[in-house]
Amino acid sequence: MNFTQWMQGHRRSILFLLVLLAVAGVLAAFKLPVTLFPNVDFPRVLVSLDAGDRPADLMMLVVTQPVEEAVRRVPGVRGVRSTTSRGTAEVSVSFDWGIDMGLATSQVNQAITRILPNLPPGTQLATKRMDPTIFPILAYSLTSTTQSQTALYDLARYQLRPLLSSVNGVARIQVMGGAQEEYQVTVDPAQLLAYGLTLTDVAQALSAANVVTAVGRLEDHYKLYLAIADARLKNVRQIGNTVIRSGTSGIVRLDDVAQVSDGVVPQWIKVNADGRPAVLFNIYQQPGSNSVQIARDVHAKLAAYQSQLPPGVKLANWYDQSVLVLDSAASVRDAIMIGTGLAVLVLFAFLRNIKITLIAAIVVPTVLAATVVLLYALGMSFNIMTLGGMAAAVGLIIDDAIVMIEHIVRRLRGATGERHHGRVMAAAMEFMRPLAGSSASTIIIFLPLAFLTGVTGAFFKALSLTMASGLIISFFVTWLAVPLLADHFLTEKDANQKEGGRLTEWMHRRYAALMQRVLARPVLILLLVVPLLGVGFVAFNKVGSGFMPAMDEGGFILDYRAAPGTSLTETDRLLQQVEAIIKANPYVDTYSRRTGTQLGGGITEANQGDFFVRLKAGKRPPIDTVMGDIRSQVEHNVPGLKIEMAQLMEDVIGDLTSVPQPIEIKLFSDNPDELQSAATKVVAAINQVPGVVDTRDGINPAGDALEIRVDRVKAALEGMNPDSITQTLSGYLSGVVTTQMQKGPKLVGVRVWIPQDQRAITPDVGKLLIRAPDGHVFPLRRVAQIVPISGQPQIRRENLKRMVAVTGRISGRSMGSVIADIQKAMATPKLLPKGMYFELGGLYKQQQIAFKGLMAVFVAAIGLVFLLLLFLYESFRMALAILAIPLLAVSAVFIGLWVAGIELNISAMMGMTMIIGIVTEVAIFYFSEYRDLIREMPFPQALIEAGKNRMRPIAMTTFAAILTLLPLAFAIGQGSAMQQPLAVAIIAGLAVQLPLVLLVMPVLYWLLAGKADVSAG
Repeated sequence: MNFTQWMQGHRRSILFLLVLLAVAGVLAAFKLPVTLFPNVDFPRVLVSLDAGDRPADLMMLVVTQPVEEAVRRVPGVRGVRSTTSRGTAEVSVSFDWGIDMGLATSQVNQAITRILPNLPPGTQLATKRMDPTIFPILAYSLTSTTQSQTALYDLARYQLRPLLSSVNGVARIQVMGGAQEEYQVTVDPAQLLAYGLTLTDVAQALSAANVVTAVGRLEDHYKLYLAIADARLKNVRQIGNTVIRSGTSGIVRLDDVAQVSDGVVPQWIKVNADGRPAVLFNIYQQPGSNSVQIARDVHAKLAAYQSQLPPGVKLANWYDQSVLVLDSAASVRDAIMIGTGLAVLVLFAFLRNIKITLIAAIVVPTVLAATVVLLYALGMSFNIMTLGGMAAAVGLIIDDAIVMIEHIVRRLRGATGERHHGRVMAAAMEFMRPLAGSSASTIIIFLPLAFLTGVTGAFFKALSLTMASGLIISFFVTWLAVPLLADHFLTEKDANQKEGGRLTEWMHRRYAALMQRVLARPVLILLLVVPLLGVGFVAFNKVGSGFMPAMDEGGFILDYRAAPGTSLTETDRLLQQVEAIIKANPYVDTYSRRTGTQLGGGITEANQGDFFVRLKAGKRPPIDTVMGDIRSQVEHNVPGLKIEMAQLMEDVIGDLTSVPQPIEIKLFSDNPDELQSAATKVVAAINQVPGVVDTRDGINPAGDALEIRVDRVKAALEGMNPDSITQTLSGYLSGVVTTQMQKGPKLVGVRVWIPQDQRAITPDVGKLLIRAPDGHVFPLRRVAQIVPISGQPQIRRENLKRMVAVTGRISGRSMGSVIADIQKAMATPKLLPKGMYFELGGLYKQQQIAFKGLMAVFVAAIGLVFLLLLFLYESFRMALAILAIPLLAVSAVFIGLWVAGIELNISAMMGMTMIIGIVTEVAIFYFSEYRDLIREMPFPQALIEAGKNRMRPIAMTTFAAILTLLPLAFAIGQGSAMQQPLAVAIIAGLAVQLPLVLLVMPVLYWLLAGKADVSAG
């Protein structure tokens, strides 16, 4: 029994297996997680350190530097970068891609823990592993005209957070803004002096009065009792009645020396939504969870809870990542459906038979469904890359079915005598080797991508794996299912249908005449090749270069920074002007604003923060236009504010890779004054480069400080020491949270401090009265010098070397052209002092790493394709003739990108690499026909007849592939822009595929073979 007979004998089980795979794919599609990007382990760990308020230079020496040296010894560390400011530091540890980040994070923790005893006492650290789930997927705001900010905070913290934490896939819920309730004991210093008391006495008395503790157990009447001493304070009145001192002269209650009131915890942040004070709560997902399902469940729970909200409270959604995910998925789904429909029309136009067309068309949904099963088995998700891979693969999937069904139809219509059933299976077996070779030429293109690292590998591995899986499944479906379906459904009538038509006959005559002419005078082929290479060379020099494709996310981040030391009130005044500009823009739907904190939850100085601006859905200008308009207005109307704008996912990827800006010029020197001076000059230089916006000099001073220098000798004369004076001042200025009281589901702190009017301005500090142990009182200025000082700049280091990073963003130009101009500007003589050097970092460095990797993939793909061709034909001449064609098609890729105005980015380079396999696939079909014909006719006639026989299938596959990719090339719908460069690159290569394969390749082989009769072997 041969394989054909085996297929016929098991046709029911084979077809049923494919049906099962298709049904399983539909079921798996409902279970696959849906996210925006693939779940990627970014090789970066962020260590946050807090060691009080010590100066930045001292912090760097006693904390940052020892930590840097400790983590540098962890295996796999590629780089260490740190930022040190007053009392705090962040150390970013970068690892090689592909490393086990769970183990790496643990090793970083262990390395720091070992040196922790050597760090200053009280040093706190937090280690955070960077991945996309550290940023929220949903965000809501609570605003009200009737409820206080405290009530809104409690609603979010104690009602909504527990409600939403039960949603499957939610990792945590962060509450920002509002106000936290506390009881405030405002002590009258004069009364304290009159009674001979101190702030410490009041704090200790309150702490001792608010206790609850188990004091023992006792057994009585068959029961065991736990004895609890409960003296907890319940309300403001009980706080006021607390006894501070008792004696022969009577008792002193808290009410005698202080005023007790309800208050809020002091904070130096402001949060609002659409210009109104608000409480924001951000929802974070667990790794690998379904962001779309989380959003649905959260919306449902909040809708059900809506009726329980207090009157006057408005709950609004200002960010929802699932909208972008669903819109992106819908646009890719539409691209697949439109592309498949157009390809089916092409097939019908050429074959003019509904049954044949349907047999080929049914392959696409079957293969896609089976691919979904494989994605589910591999633990992957529906995301912008896997869905894009499916959309890009549709043209290649239907190509396999087209060439198989066309070959079967041609054999059916060209043969006589034998029953059509036998001819179908014979034709299928005859075509199996060319089909396997052509499929392999496309699939092996993806093998080198498995070794690609960096951001490119992290994101595009998902796309390439999806496409490779689809093509492998497509081969088996085409090989097994298409012949069986054709054998079952096609009848003698279909077999006897007239082949071709007038147009086909005319095309064959013109092709034969043209081929005879160019084979006689091969130099004529240069009329096609030379212009293609010439225009391709011009396009190569004209096309700009970029990194990741830009995508309209429907919203953006606006980071801002006022002058160092600017107060919260003054910063708020400036931001109200920015809010007016945002509100006036007709395309803005809603916005939220954070001052003193960030969207990701990080705490900043009071002079900086960010906006998130969501644009209206529907018809509007591109997001870059809206951002540019707002940027120009802010820069013109709010000169005291420096801003930086980016789309959210662009900002997220930048933060995850530690390089948020496209432009980063790293200046290295051990001289901080020279670094500061040089950074200012570099900013001025790159500001002259067209397209550079949002520049920063990298000098980030902390806010101004009031330095209180206690004289040890003078303090000793008063019977005090610097530490006791410092503790007293802390109580005066910040207050002392001495105890906590239970109030419902929360604990409310009790803060003891002095009146606001006695610590409002700088001169008040020197007048603060301090009570010595012997009872005498003296003002602070008697023992201390009070000096206002400017904030110290942050200290940045990279791999243990001091560094300042000048950064900027790009608008209206390609990254490659802007960086080229910046490199010219940096080459200006005397721009940098002697001994200082610079490196280019940022997204440009990531681009260079990605391009280097992709070029290696491109070269490896060429090598693998050549190896495959040698394996198939064992002929260097034939292999060279075939390989020259996709290399010529690469010229068309650059022309297509140039005409479309698209940068050469990693998506376009993926398409350029894929063209090598796609064009080779068609060339293999041509030579498979030629090898059959060379046994029966002379060499030149075999070349011409092979072209005539393969003209229709090559034309069908070319047009079908172009049409399936057309929706992606036009970037129809949100999210499709990620695959647009890939689609344009492939379409451009396909546009010249037909003449290159049918005209140039035969002539090239004719020349390489020496114009002699060449055997098939």
